[in-house]
Amino acid sequence: MTQTRVEIVQENLRAALASAQAAEELLPLDAPLVPQSTLTVRRARELFADQVTSRLLDVAARELRKTNQSFYTISSAGHEQNALIGALLRADDPCFLHYRSGGLMMARARLLPDYDPILDGVRSFCASANDAISGGRHKVWGHRALWVPPQTSTIASHLPKAYGMAHALRRVKRLGLTNGLKGDSIVLCSFGDASANHATALAGINAVRYAVRRGGDAPIVFLCEDNGIGISVETPPHWIRDNFSHQPHLAYYTLSGTLDEMWEGATAAINHCRTTRRPVFIHMHTVRLWGHAGTDVETSYRSIAEIEAIEARDPLLANARRLIELGAATPEDLREMIADLQGRVDAACARVSRGARLTDVAEIVRPLAPYDEGKIRATAAVQATPEARAAHFGVLPEQNGSPLKRTMAAHINSALADEMLRFPEINLFGEDVGRKGGVYGVTGGLQKKFGSHRCFDTLLDETTILGLAQGAGLAGLLPIPEIQYLAYIHNALDQLRGEACSLQFFSNGQFANPMVVRVQGLAYQKGFGGHFHNDNSIGALRDIPGLLLAVPSRGDDAAKMLRGLVATARACGRVAVFLEPIALYHERDLHADGDNGWLFDYPATQEMLLPGAVGVYHEEATDLLIVSYGNGLRLSLRAARRLAEQGLSVRVLDVRWLNPLPLAALREHAAQCRAVLVADECRATGGGIADAVIAALAENGYSKPLGSVRAVDCYVPLAAAARLLLLSEQGIIDAALKLRR
Repeated sequence: MTQTRVEIVQENLRAALASAQAAEELLPLDAPLVPQSTLTVRRARELFADQVTSRLLDVAARELRKTNQSFYTISSAGHEQNALIGALLRADDPCFLHYRSGGLMMARARLLPDYDPILDGVRSFCASANDAISGGRHKVWGHRALWVPPQTSTIASHLPKAYGMAHALRRVKRLGLTNGLKGDSIVLCSFGDASANHATALAGINAVRYAVRRGGDAPIVFLCEDNGIGISVETPPHWIRDNFSHQPHLAYYTLSGTLDEMWEGATAAINHCRTTRRPVFIHMHTVRLWGHAGTDVETSYRSIAEIEAIEARDPLLANARRLIELGAATPEDLREMIADLQGRVDAACARVSRGARLTDVAEIVRPLAPYDEGKIRATAAVQATPEARAAHFGVLPEQNGSPLKRTMAAHINSALADEMLRFPEINLFGEDVGRKGGVYGVTGGLQKKFGSHRCFDTLLDETTILGLAQGAGLAGLLPIPEIQYLAYIHNALDQLRGEACSLQFFSNGQFANPMVVRVQGLAYQKGFGGHFHNDNSIGALRDIPGLLLAVPSRGDDAAKMLRGLVATARACGRVAVFLEPIALYHERDLHADGDNGWLFDYPATQEMLLPGAVGVYHEEATDLLIVSYGNGLRLSLRAARRLAEQGLSVRVLDVRWLNPLPLAALREHAAQCRAVLVADECRATGGGIADAVIAALAENGYSKPLGSVRAVDCYVPLAAAARLLLLSEQGIIDAALKLRR
């Protein structure tokens, strides 16, 4: 029978043990492996055991896959030298690991004597409900006590948040929010040579260099494990070296050679990062054995000769020979070690194959979107003193003639000031939010009041902004990042979809990155057009599992909703987007110029709105229910007044919360009215909420007339042409009258 490549690699190791030239005498366990080395014999043997453990788990994953007991076969085979890094880091050094970090994880597990990484490794690739990190939801490296948050990334999209964690360490230390971290903790982030080309990887590396250039610190070690190929596409020779070895503000170390040589190089790199608080790039030369994954037919793009040449560079072969030749172990020592570890892996496989699996929908989704109203209200009860609040309130130009009635921009500014007063862990950041105070003046004065360490400007990159927020939230802070325009968030959407909102789910609630992302958006800006500044689609945000999406329509609601989101993020670890309608920032009027109908008093600081709480206008009306939000609410109220003149009584419902939708309130108010019209300012096809509202009502037996009016499926053009495409007051009236007929 023809041997598989896995069997050949295993046979190669047995042959290496048999052929290695043994030393004349064995070295003491506490002796250096070679003279003057900091790597002892004992540590070297442990490293080899960790590497073998990783390899045997990879073999087991493939064997169990044959009987559908394993569900993940992307292995660490050939990358096991990363165990060196795991052995040199501390438990308070957060690690963001890619999928080939098995050796590193095995070595790191030694920091927890009672932890069994073999059993947990088998549980992970078998999707066991008892898996320590994800509870059977995904195969990820992770452990709460070892400070390894799970990473689902295959394209280095975890680099920006690793930078965010490094950036947050100083602030966390200043606040005393240790969260298991220390003043000299550093961050480790591993990835492959192919992923190093991805935009998110380049954004993360650029961000740390930019931070240092601006005079800050960035204690992060980037570990690039270079196996020379991405699935089937070869990385050009020396590409990683040429691309990263001469980057300003990034110390470059290359690791190759013998086990002890790589140990000394890795020690120097990590010590440099820890002492200087500056970023380090470790270029580790590895090989990839057995293809990309179990389903990858490597012979379709590599010849047998090429595969055999790669197998000859297997790090376990080199390390076994090195230990034997230097007198750190005998061949029999290593054979016994491998046999013992194989027995433990076999026992774990037998145990896990009989173990529990996720079988209940409620249990699967439980950690996705935690919500505890008691904890939220307790968080909201924390108050700053009136004296402190008065000292920090800012004044926007439009407040001068109206000290009590405020615009939405003024309300949000004051609410941000209040929240920053209440919670010192809040950081507010983004493009132009600091000295300028935001392009619309919403964050005006906050940097001056709270300092540049709490309100600061970032580089111009939304991926970095959201990565910074994730790392800060993980470290124990409460970030409020700003994305300058809704259209810009699409540049970095995966930082929410694939990263931030998945963390609690894939860590079974053990890790969280709370944040409230302020996004300036929607349309109707007067004198300022174009789709990049008038984006009217929120479909991509509503599609993200677990994301809270809130849209205020008036100033006092904005303040109360922002408080509710901050409290929810702080108490439950949630990720929220607060979508602020730009056109309503400085709006004062409702029905006529000068009526000041859209100015409102600032709500008392204990007042807040939580998800599900809707706004209702003309509650006594029963002819028609208009469901809307944002700019659409103001248009709907104007339309309702004109419809009343035509004998149609109209109740208007401001849903406020677009994800999740307040379906219970929608059904309740719809049942009391003779028809329902959704006035959705977003694009007709999947851009807003109309589809979901109508479907929810219809599927729950609502038999009365249903209708919607929405924006045209088109990018928003410049100037007055935009008005022809957007939701309008007259359009709402026409749709309402059509329903009455």
